[in-house]
Amino acid sequence: MTEQTLGNPQVAIKEKLFAKLEAANDDMIQIRRHLHMHPELSFKEEKTARYIQDFYKELGVEVRGNVGGNGVVARIKGAHPGKTVALRADFDALPIDDQKDVEYKSTVPGVMHACGHDGHTATLLTLGKALHELRDELTGEYVLIHQHAEEYAPGGAISMVEDGCLDGVDAIFGTHLWSLNAVGTIEYRTGPVMAAADRFEIKVQGRGGHGASPHQTKDAVVIGAQLVTNLQQLVSRRVDPVESAVLSVGSFVAENAFNVIADSAYLAGTVRTFKPEIRDLMEKEIGRVVEGTAIANDCEIELDYVRGYPAVVNHEAETEFMKRIIEEELPGVEAKETAPHMGGEDFAYYLEKVPGTFFFTGAMPEDPYPHHHPRFDIDERSLLIAAKALGAAATGYQEEVSE
Repeated sequence: MTEQTLGNPQVAIKEKLFAKLEAANDDMIQIRRHLHMHPELSFKEEKTARYIQDFYKELGVEVRGNVGGNGVVARIKGAHPGKTVALRADFDALPIDDQKDVEYKSTVPGVMHACGHDGHTATLLTLGKALHELRDELTGEYVLIHQHAEEYAPGGAISMVEDGCLDGVDAIFGTHLWSLNAVGTIEYRTGPVMAAADRFEIKVQGRGGHGASPHQTKDAVVIGAQLVTNLQQLVSRRVDPVESAVLSVGSFVAENAFNVIADSAYLAGTVRTFKPEIRDLMEKEIGRVVEGTAIANDCEIELDYVRGYPAVVNHEAETEFMKRIIEEELPGVEAKETAPHMGGEDFAYYLEKVPGTFFFTGAMPEDPYPHHHPRFDIDERSLLIAAKALGAAATGYQEEVSE
């Protein structure tokens, strides 16, 4: 930062913002716990969306619901002209039964927040309240994007973008609370940071029969097993070793009596890649394997390949800016460069439209479990760190573009 920047009123704004966030920390935790107790699945988040809208309406903040579905967008205009910065939090849950023994355990059987989206929402709501209270001193405009349906493709981001959530936005920032990273760390990365996430489904149509007469059948189990084996060779034998790709068959179903040869089998799996050309290659090669296996076994095999979220690709300038914010504005928080993650995130769609960056805020609890686990939880101290990081980025971006 230059001496001129250090004298900028925005520095005082950050101090006031941080003080408000610290004072609201207990309320932020209670919001997170309320949401954790009342989870809703992707594309069914009607009560959560109303909760978010009511929160902003009570503050007098401009808010729009039903954005691209169940999405909610709030806008806070500062008193002084400047850039428009978007911040995003998702709020859908997962079809998992909560197995934690805590007072804020999910009250909805078979549904839980097993990925931290409740914390993301609590963080952005609390930050939005603080920004609203400081609006007479703020520069620029702040767009708070509360996104539905991150967990299930096609996701909520793409429809929210199509519905105008990024209209007029100059940059966007987002974070993910990460249960396997230590509290007090924030991980960043320029370029691809999360993978494109595709899925495929395969139906093998053979010819069933008696287990004692396999020569009269076309065994769908054997054919399916060949597919699994052949598909596993694609990454090792078709993808350049210096590139990254994952192909995993997660389901293989051919239920029958013990003495019956299967008439049909169903396989499903996922493909993860970073580069568009590798993504194209994997889809093409899976089709070739399926076609060749069908010819070799004189049977019919149907392939349904569905492209999910593209790769999350962080922009260099905004990522370097975020790193500097962490190092200069968040004492006690360590900025660490992360390796790419093979998980998928539809934050990718925002980054395809405007510059920005997506980072990981450490949230490891005392007894950590991975995301999407029935005992998943976070250390709630991470909420304040995430709120400060997003708030410092949003207000600091006004300084960045004016230098």
